[in-house]
Amino acid sequence: MRTMAASAQSSTPAAEPQPGLRERKKIKTRIAIREATYRLIEAQGYDATTVEQIAEAAEVSPSTVFRYFPTKEDIVLTDEYDPLLEQELRERPADEPWFDSLRHVLRKAIGLGGSEETEVSRLRTRLMVEVPAVRSRMMESASVTGRLLSRAIAERAGRDPDSLEVRVFAMSLIGGLMETSLYWAETGHREDFADLVDRTVSVLEHGLPPGNPEAAGAPRMSS
Repeated sequence: MRTMAASAQSSTPAAEPQPGLRERKKIKTRIAIREATYRLIEAQGYDATTVEQIAEAAEVSPSTVFRYFPTKEDIVLTDEYDPLLEQELRERPADEPWFDSLRHVLRKAIGLGGSEETEVSRLRTRLMVEVPAVRSRMMESASVTGRLLSRAIAERAGRDPDSLEVRVFAMSLIGGLMETSLYWAETGHREDFADLVDRTVSVLEHGLPPGNPEAAGAPRMSS
């Protein structure tokens, strides 16, 4: 679920308390660090971009960068959306089919960003494909998102969040979304990402479709 960035506040219901001054400053600093990182990577590449350069561009100290993001890979991958998605899942109607709830929440999350955020998502997913360290960190961070999702699934289904069934289902979804992000980047971001996510949810809901549509029309090899 880490293909979106920091416009989550715009979807916060008006009735909820707004962040205090200290929290707003933290959010502003995180955003500044991420935006500086994206600019530098676009200009000179991932490996050439150092934490010291990021700190200077964001007008903070290197220690501040590390206080907010333990590694450079975390700057690329971290967003503010996981708690929001967990909350959105919990707020869906109890009698709504589970996969309908998933589609709604994922569509809403994808739609939170504008055209600028789409460019950031393309950069992120491209780095997932091209930079082994980013891809490795993505796999590590998936367990955190999986635990958040497990709680929401368990609450909805009346199950133990640590049960095998809930953990398998949650990580199947997380793994599917990661592969969707990689596929999107590997195919040059040609297709609409929201449509790809819908296809991913359909595979989880119905299983692998029969046949091989992508091979339709391909010439048969003679024996």
